[in-house]
Amino acid sequence: MKVFDLVCDGGHRFEGWFASSEAYATQREAHAVRCPLCESSDVHREPSAPRLNLAAVADAAAPAAKPATDDVVRRLFDRLREIVAHSEDVGPRFAEEARRIHYDETPARAIRGTATDEERRSLQDEGIDTIRVPLPRALTETLQ
Repeated sequence: MKVFDLVCDGGHRFEGWFASSEAYATQREAHAVRCPLCESSDVHREPSAPRLNLAAVADAAAPAAKPATDDVVRRLFDRLREIVAHSEDVGPRFAEEARRIHYDETPARAIRGTATDEERRSLQDEGIDTIRVPLPRALTETLQ
């Protein structure tokens, strides 16, 4: 199993696990390698170095701190997974279901789905608050 450091054209960094370098190349050419954040298929490998055990010089240089953004991104994805797990996907019926909930025609519950800009404006005009959260497909589908 090969683990590659990858980056998409949007600058999102992620890991990809492949059976071989050839498997990565084949999947990349077929546009099957996609960024888990923005779903771009314009992905390339980042240079990576083997891990070296340099215990003898460990005291000479302090280890580099991981960027704070790594933790923020991890926590954001954890929270988005929680939202997905505890909400009902009503798909393109989002505006209709939001209205039914707002007007007590159906029990209140957490929903998610899709709505056009016009539908969102109409909901807002009716006093129905929504929030737009782009969910990468990787958060809503089972990884295989």
